[in-house]
Amino acid sequence: MRILGIDYGEARTGLAVCDELETVATVLGTVQERDRLRLAERIAAVCQERQIEKIVLGLPRNMDGTEGFRAEHTRKFAALLQERLPELPITFYDERMTTMAAARFMAEGNTRGKKKKASIDALSAQIILQDYLDRNRA
Repeated sequence: MRILGIDYGEARTGLAVCDELETVATVLGTVQERDRLRLAERIAAVCQERQIEKIVLGLPRNMDGTEGFRAEHTRKFAALLQERLPELPITFYDERMTTMAAARFMAEGNTRGKKKKASIDALSAQIILQDYLDRNRA
């Protein structure tokens, strides 16, 4: 099954996709779009183009597991995406610590500036999706 991993952000949204066997998540890239409607349209187009069958959307939670305003924004974005892709299931996945893990990885690679910001979002999407795949492999 082709699954799209999403790290939703207000300015940049990272995307990753897995192979048909659901073993490896690969960075797809970053979409720079602040308008949620246009972002939903762009991601819907990616899903159709890549024949995506499921979406895993990172859900930002506070360290104590509660949901704050960022989780609320993510859920609203998911609703917009679901309107455009009613046939695709959207699964929320706890994304705590993924951005920090991606930033640490980028620091080790000595990536800086704007390239680092875009790379962190895409890498975060890959980490979210890979973690989801690993936890659901049984």
